[in-house]
Amino acid sequence: MNIIRSWFARHFSDPQVVALALILLSGLVLLMLFGTLLTPVLASVVVAYLLDGPVCRLERLRVPRWVAAALLSTALLLSVVWVSFALLPLLTRQAGQIVQELPALIDRIQTWIASLPSRYPALITGEQIDALLNTTTIDVASWRQSLVTRSLVVGMGLLYLGVYILLVPLMVFFMLRDKHLILTWVAGFVPRNRGLVQSVWTDVNAQLSNYVRGKAVEIAIVWVAAYATFTLLGLKYAMLLSALVGFSVLVPYIGAFGMTVPVMLVAYAQWGMEAQTLYVLVAYIVLQMIDGNILVPVLFSEAVDLHPVAIITAVLFFGGVWGFWGVFFAIPLATVVHAVIKAWPRTHAPLEGDTRGLGAG
Repeated sequence: MNIIRSWFARHFSDPQVVALALILLSGLVLLMLFGTLLTPVLASVVVAYLLDGPVCRLERLRVPRWVAAALLSTALLLSVVWVSFALLPLLTRQAGQIVQELPALIDRIQTWIASLPSRYPALITGEQIDALLNTTTIDVASWRQSLVTRSLVVGMGLLYLGVYILLVPLMVFFMLRDKHLILTWVAGFVPRNRGLVQSVWTDVNAQLSNYVRGKAVEIAIVWVAAYATFTLLGLKYAMLLSALVGFSVLVPYIGAFGMTVPVMLVAYAQWGMEAQTLYVLVAYIVLQMIDGNILVPVLFSEAVDLHPVAIITAVLFFGGVWGFWGVFFAIPLATVVHAVIKAWPRTHAPLEGDTRGLGAG
């Protein structure tokens, strides 16, 4: 108990540390208890944060802030309406077509697997293939019935989506217009001695703003490039697959690898073991190499100072805790944790035999 008491006394004797800990704990509790209810508000905060940079640039051009906020909010509303009524129906239709063709694709793959013993008798036996097919049998009928049942839940979610289409741009407008009033109101709940909190926020804001805006640009570029590539190669469902490839960059390393499977399955269902399937695989690998070795370094050269192991750990941890949104915000959350660790006061006592801290040469 003395060890725990001394640890608390050493780390939480500073009022600034206590203030930072309370802010982090309050934010965590708020998300855990009311995250679902506050989804429109949280989405509006994220979008307003993204659009604040363009608003500030328009202000420097002597455009009134409320006019800049209105212009960007209107552009946001028009973009959301276009996506909802032009892009989503196309993506939904292509997803439905894939579901319809899934049984034939599964039969084709099983037939190809069953032919392996005759092609490679020295490596694969018929008993091994039978055991593999028995363990991987998929009840397509029940799977499709489950998908239809879930689609009813999705239909109910579309009602909320209709509300969000109007509600989020409206809240974004007021957040952008009254940014200074809102920040002043929030600052009233933070202790006056908030140097540590300010240090954490400065570090987070410097990295997070670059990361979020850069990631939005990366998604758009990868989406368009993948769509152009798949269309040029004549691959079916190019829009759906390119959208998935674009959003897969939200999950570093894992997303690019995971999207290889659906892309190759669609290519195999369309052409089989032909040269066109190999062309799609090569084009997809080249696209990922360009993204990882050229696009990412250009967009995120100084955005996030996190080790790849830390990034993957954050994706796995926050994805396991909060599902899709945990994966979506994994790196921003990891950036916050990293900034807190960097700013947290350190009071390490020198180790026995270690005289570096005593000025010894």
